[in-house]
Amino acid sequence: MILIADGGSTKVDWIALDSNREEVFRVKSLGLNPAVVSKNELQKRILAVSKLTKISEKISEIHFYGAGCGTPIPVKILKDILESIFVHANIVVAEDMLAAVYAASGEKPAIVCILGTGSNSCYFNGENLEMKTASLGYTIMDEASGNYFGKILLRDFYYEIMPKNIAATFKNEFNLDVDTVKFNLYRQENPNMYLAGFAKFMFEHKEEKYIRKIIKKGFKTFFKYRILPLNKSPETPIYFIGSIAFYFRDILEDVASKYTLKITAIIQRPIDNLVQYHKEKINL
Repeated sequence: MILIADGGSTKVDWIALDSNREEVFRVKSLGLNPAVVSKNELQKRILAVSKLTKISEKISEIHFYGAGCGTPIPVKILKDILESIFVHANIVVAEDMLAAVYAASGEKPAIVCILGTGSNSCYFNGENLEMKTASLGYTIMDEASGNYFGKILLRDFYYEIMPKNIAATFKNEFNLDVDTVKFNLYRQENPNMYLAGFAKFMFEHKEEKYIRKIIKKGFKTFFKYRILPLNKSPETPIYFIGSIAFYFRDILEDVASKYTLKITAIIQRPIDNLVQYHKEKINL
């Protein structure tokens, strides 16, 4: 059997295929970002999924694409853990950006962007990823991501910048006790996932002028640092992956038009496209 996994910081989508390339099952686990989650916690999160552990010895291949898997050290950490659980599998661990490319443009040249818990972008020339800059993650980058907007919402609430009616709703929806917030930010695993959890508030109040303003500003910042520096022609296809892009499609397309760019497609969940790519292109 073969496992294909598309992993973000919040969750991982797993799909198992049999030798005939037919889907056996699909399941989710908690996020497996080896850049921000400890080895013990990574292993615990995989072992907690009984559907995976029950067939661990039957797996011959794993194609894992994940957030935080863009540099050698975290890749090795996650690969070692997977090899200890799936003992007969040939395992390939690659960055989530590559999964986004395969799910969006396949093997055709395009600009591909991720707007999920974190954010990233690249130009795919048909063979290789061209990254303008390395991603340094949620503390100083990740423009227009879930955790980026989560930070803005928290700051605006505590600085009393958030409109009072929205602040009242925000306070009712989340535990905003200072000690609780600080504990989750500085003492718990996955602070980026915790911050991104506040982004769901934006989905529920997307018509509010305040929400639309911060979303638009975030998207402009993303284009400024993550798309325009790629210096590609306006005819270059542009794909977006992730819930932030999906739920705020109208604002994203409006910002793109301001730069005379047009978005080719927005894909909320890339796993199905990714599996189809593997079915067609990889000799299982």
